[in-house]
Amino acid sequence: MGYEEEKLRQLDLRYLRMARIWAENSYCVRRQVGALIVKDKMIISDGYNGTPSGFENICEDEITGKTKPYVLHAEANAITKVAKSANNCDGATLYITAAPCIECSKLIIQAGIKRVVYLDDYRSEDGLKLLQRVGIECIKREVE
Repeated sequence: MGYEEEKLRQLDLRYLRMARIWAENSYCVRRQVGALIVKDKMIISDGYNGTPSGFENICEDEITGKTKPYVLHAEANAITKVAKSANNCDGATLYITAAPCIECSKLIIQAGIKRVVYLDDYRSEDGLKLLQRVGIECIKREVE
């Protein structure tokens, strides 16, 4: 591995550790996920999984234990936060603690994100396959 590749790997690991800490803001019990969007070496957005603004901070149905259908994924929260700002995601990198689902992958594509770095696998690889199909670089990293 060359110097530049190692430098990028170290940067990826740093941002993934930050995303993991950001995930701690989630009220979800089953799984806490955090995301950061980085562009030009600056964090332009962050997100974690949870309910939409104005909803109670309870992600799971109290009877079934299943995630409520209106819970937003971390990457969706981060992308929509950018949409409300003067910034954009063109050419950015998304750091996320879990690989994206297919619905979030559609948002990633439309937002112009060019690179996705993640920690854990998602239950389906459909999201990653969609991203790779359009040439978005997807990298799984291990963090201590």
